[in-house]
Amino acid sequence: MSASVLREPLAATRRRPQLRLPALSPGLLAGAPLALLLLAGFLGPLVFVTLYSFMPPGTFSLLGRPTLANYTTIVSGTYYISFLWTVGLALATTTILAVLCYPLAWAMVRAFGNRANLLTLLIITPLFVAENVRLFGWVLFLVPNGVLSGSAQAVLGIDPGSILYTRAAIVLGLVYVYLPFMLFPTVLGLSLVPDQVREAAFDLGASRFQVLREIELPLALPGIAIGALLVFIFCLGAMNESRLLGGQAITTIVQDIQKAFTFGQDWPRGSALSVLVVLIAMGLVWPVLQRFDFDRLFGRG
Repeated sequence: MSASVLREPLAATRRRPQLRLPALSPGLLAGAPLALLLLAGFLGPLVFVTLYSFMPPGTFSLLGRPTLANYTTIVSGTYYISFLWTVGLALATTTILAVLCYPLAWAMVRAFGNRANLLTLLIITPLFVAENVRLFGWVLFLVPNGVLSGSAQAVLGIDPGSILYTRAAIVLGLVYVYLPFMLFPTVLGLSLVPDQVREAAFDLGASRFQVLREIELPLALPGIAIGALLVFIFCLGAMNESRLLGGQAITTIVQDIQKAFTFGQDWPRGSALSVLVVLIAMGLVWPVLQRFDFDRLFGRG
């Protein structure tokens, strides 16, 4: 047998394509531990809560027979009132903060210049103090014969009354606590509006309102949407504001969840309420995420 005949199978073997695994980028490898930790910290509790929501009421084990009794009890009960109050407070707070923060953000971007850093420092300084401490400060400010009413009686000789333990006090607390989370994304969105575009619009005869409506708001809308989403989600899970400032004025869904897990000792019902809150949040937030191009906001577009 000639040597050429023996070399042909060897050459065919060398020409056979080899299977190569895709190379992982260094960034993906470096971020893998943190990504796994976040997935475990987020998906793990969410999976357990979902499983518990299908367990028989009043049980503390996942070995029971799955049932929809917890969801049917919630639907047939009066929990919808807590859901409506929670969503209503979140929407009201988000709307108020959007109206308040836009002019302040515009001033920080366009008017204040270097002094915007000082204003930013003043806004974020309260974040270094625990939320409960700040809310107790509002309690002392609003309580009858407290700082507000006492000062008004001493200076003006009138008693303005108190809004403490009312729905207005809850909204005031939510607006105060979550203002930075609406303000800074709005500042980010407005900072992406080119000055050349605004100046060109003014040169073409556009009014200040037309520039606001046609240029500034559309270009800054992704940043405003991020702030609105943050505030809305935080307000859905807020409990200290309604408990400390609202008293018994209303009961939010988070308070019902706390009662189910603690005083009621009914983990499946608390889990079912938690799952419904997550689904409501996803149902309201997902369309907003699909509508806006956040890649451009973060410089990836």
